[in-house]
Amino acid sequence: MPRTDVMLADPRLAAARETLGPAIVKAAVASAQQRVREGVAEPGGAVDAALAFLPATAGGLRHVVNATGVLAHTNLGRAPLSPAAVTAVTAAAGYTDVEFDLAGGQRARRGRTALAALAQAVPEAQAVHVVNNNAAALVLAATVLAPGREIVVSRGELVEIGDGFRLPELLESAGSRLREVGTTNRTALRDYQDACGPETGFILKVHPSNYRIEGFTAEVSVGELATIGPPVVADIGSGLLRSEPLLPGEPDAAGALRQGAALVTASGDKLLGGPQAGLLLGKEDLVERLRRHPLARALRVDKLTLAALEATLRGPRPPIHRSLHASVAELRERAERLARRLDGHAEAVPTVARVGGGGAPGVELPSAGIAVDEHLAPLLRSYDPPVIGRITDGRLVLDLRAVEPGQDEVIAAAVEHACG
Repeated sequence: MPRTDVMLADPRLAAARETLGPAIVKAAVASAQQRVREGVAEPGGAVDAALAFLPATAGGLRHVVNATGVLAHTNLGRAPLSPAAVTAVTAAAGYTDVEFDLAGGQRARRGRTALAALAQAVPEAQAVHVVNNNAAALVLAATVLAPGREIVVSRGELVEIGDGFRLPELLESAGSRLREVGTTNRTALRDYQDACGPETGFILKVHPSNYRIEGFTAEVSVGELATIGPPVVADIGSGLLRSEPLLPGEPDAAGALRQGAALVTASGDKLLGGPQAGLLLGKEDLVERLRRHPLARALRVDKLTLAALEATLRGPRPPIHRSLHASVAELRERAERLARRLDGHAEAVPTVARVGGGGAPGVELPSAGIAVDEHLAPLLRSYDPPVIGRITDGRLVLDLRAVEPGQDEVIAAAVEHACG
C-alpha cells in the first residue's frame, strides 16, 4: 500500500494542493488507497487514481449543460454570465477600486461605474441603485416608503415567488400593511382609488411573472395608477430593461418609467442576463432615500456582482439573448446532426422551450432537441460535465435552445458514454 506522505510528495499532487487545498487532495489520496485495497487499482497507479478523484475546483458548484429548454432555470443558476462578465469578475477578484478614486486618492461611491452603466442603459430613470436581489429591492422599498403604512395591491398580484416565499409575507416583514383590492381575476381603477388615502405608502403593481390569468380578466396599467396620487412601485420581475419584440406581454423598466412609475424593481439574473441583483430605478428623491437607509447597507452587493453587472450592461449580448433569439431552423439542424451522430440512440424532435425564472409566463418558444431513453437521465447527470434534460412522454428530451453550439459535442459524448 503506497504511503500517504509518499503519494503527497508526488509533484502532481503537490501542485494540486496549491490550487485545491490539502483537505481535498488528502481525501482523493484516501479514495485512491481504498481502490488499491479493493484490488481495483494497482499500487503503482495509486497517484493516477488520486488525480482522477480530484475535482476541477475547490468549490462544490459544478458547471452543467442546461438542456431543459428553460432559459433562466432557477435551479440551475438562472442566466449564465457572458464571457465579458466572467472576465470582469476575474479581474475584480483581487484588490479593486470599488470604493476608491484613483485620481484623487480618496474614498469614492461604491460601484459608481456599474451604476453609471445601469443609468445609461435606462435614461428614463432619474437615479438607480442595486441591491442583492429583487426581493431585497421590494423589502427596501416597503421599509423606506411604507413603514407602518399601507401598500395598495391587487389580489390577483399577490404572488408566491418560489420556495414557499410569498409576496404578502415579504412586505409585511418590513412592517407594512397590505391593502388588497379587486378580485383574483378583475381589478378596476376605482378599486385602487377607493383604497388610497392618508395611510397609503405606495401603490404596488406586480407582474405575475410565473403564472397567467386568462378569460374574464381586467387589470390596471401603471399609467392609470400613476394618476391616483401616491407613488407607484412597479415590480417587473424579469429584468427586461427595454421592450423585447419576442415577448410583447413582458413589462420593461423603461416602459414602466415612461408610464409614470415612481420606482421600478427588477432582477439582474433573468432576461437581463447578468448576476443575481435587485435593480432599483426611478425618481431621484425616492432612490436616494432608499440608498441612504441603514437597511441598504445590509442588502448591498459585492464587488464581483458589480463587475459582472457592468460588463453585462456594457459588453456584448449575454448568452440568454442568444438563446432567446436562436433560429428554430438552426436548432433543428443541430438536433438532426446529433441524432445522426448518435444513430440508434437518439431521435431529433421538435420541442417547446420557455424563458423560466419568473419571466414571460405562458410564452412558448419553438425549439428542437433530441430524445433518448429515459433511463439515461441519471447517467447523464453523473457525466462530467453533467447534462440536464427533462422527461417528456417517457423519454429524456435534451432541448438545445439554452445549449451553446459548442456544447453539442459534450452532449454527444455524454450520451455515447451513457449508452456504453
